[in-house]
Amino acid sequence: MTRRKFLRGAAATLLTTAALAGCSVGPSGSGGGEAITFLTFETPNLTPAYWDAAIKRVTDKHPEIKVTKLVAPSADGRTAYAKQLLQSGQFPDVLVGVSPAGFAEAGELYAWQPDDLKDFQFPTANPIQGKYFQLPANTQTIPPIYYNKKLFQAAGVTGEPKTWDELLAAAEKLKAAGTTPFVIGGGKDGFASSMILAGIVSTDLYGDRKDWLSKRREDKVKFTDPEFVVALEKFGNLAERGYIDKNNVSRDYAATEQAFLDGQGAMYPMGNWFAASADSKQHDFEIGVFNFPTQDGKLVVPAYTGGGMIVSANAKNQSAARKFALAFQLDKEQLDQSVKADGLFPAIKGYQPPADTGPVFKAGYELYQKAVQENAVVNAFRWETADDGLLPGMADKIDAAAQDLVTGRKNAAEVATYLDAEWTKAS
Repeated sequence: MTRRKFLRGAAATLLTTAALAGCSVGPSGSGGGEAITFLTFETPNLTPAYWDAAIKRVTDKHPEIKVTKLVAPSADGRTAYAKQLLQSGQFPDVLVGVSPAGFAEAGELYAWQPDDLKDFQFPTANPIQGKYFQLPANTQTIPPIYYNKKLFQAAGVTGEPKTWDELLAAAEKLKAAGTTPFVIGGGKDGFASSMILAGIVSTDLYGDRKDWLSKRREDKVKFTDPEFVVALEKFGNLAERGYIDKNNVSRDYAATEQAFLDGQGAMYPMGNWFAASADSKQHDFEIGVFNFPTQDGKLVVPAYTGGGMIVSANAKNQSAARKFALAFQLDKEQLDQSVKADGLFPAIKGYQPPADTGPVFKAGYELYQKAVQENAVVNAFRWETADDGLLPGMADKIDAAAQDLVTGRKNAAEVATYLDAEWTKAS
């Protein structure tokens, strides 16, 4: 993919001075030195204070590096924002949590070398054209289902659903008791609307065909194929039965999380990062967690390993950028803080989470470890970022499709046709 082709799809966007100004983080009086820019994003868990403290830990050890922190305007829009910055000639030196797809093929990213990756548990995760552009810093299960034990008990739901039919039965009991079964969101953070769909596709399709999306890239399968349409129908059926409130697709991620913590719904399908909030933020009920149910109860756990730093191939101080990225990702204190703040599972050799993590984190971590032991981990649909992942820009289309199914604007067949058409455009 050429740089010109990659940029062609970006909408012309006027980036304001305020959006780009950022703030400098480093040792007191650290003028000059090796200056780099670092694009972050903020969530209810990853606050400005979290990022500032993490950056300072690195610059305290490497005082020659001065970091200017930039912040994406939304958590879910950080990749699109990075694309805009590239188009305007302001691409950051280091970026975190940004999909490398498109950027890598266009020659914009540094390819990490084997020695760079020697401390990572899965050094060959997410190859793009045989190279590795994103540090495989952590693993996230996407999505387990968190649930309100008080609402389950009040509705007479006993046990944690393991099959799809058991999940439907639980949802029906919750609805009959006057409780919204599923909490979802959307708005500027579209991923919150497609979590359930991601779970269905990952468990139904990838449970039997781990290479399904690779086959889509080879044009050997399509979204309009019966097995994918069935997955869309299962998701749409939840909304048709009233288990999902269609009005909630306009609610952003922070408000969605708060709605669950406020008891506005019984089940919250979300990445394992929610465990940090579950263990630290105020709520008046006990939170449980179970794996996303499969059709027949077979253990299949969707997960994504990656999410770490990418470095610009054209960074003025590229050596400093690489040094900063690796120091940030491998710092033990930083790893511990990422566990506590964002519920991440660091994919670093020999790493063990802190003993004082909360009960929800520990429960989710145990579920993941069991899945690893039983070789039951598959890619998390929509979240893949490599040659076996969605084409650049398609994640947003998946989110839009999920919202169309929830609101009834499109049925499953129409959504499948839409996704194939968008895939053709993206390719």
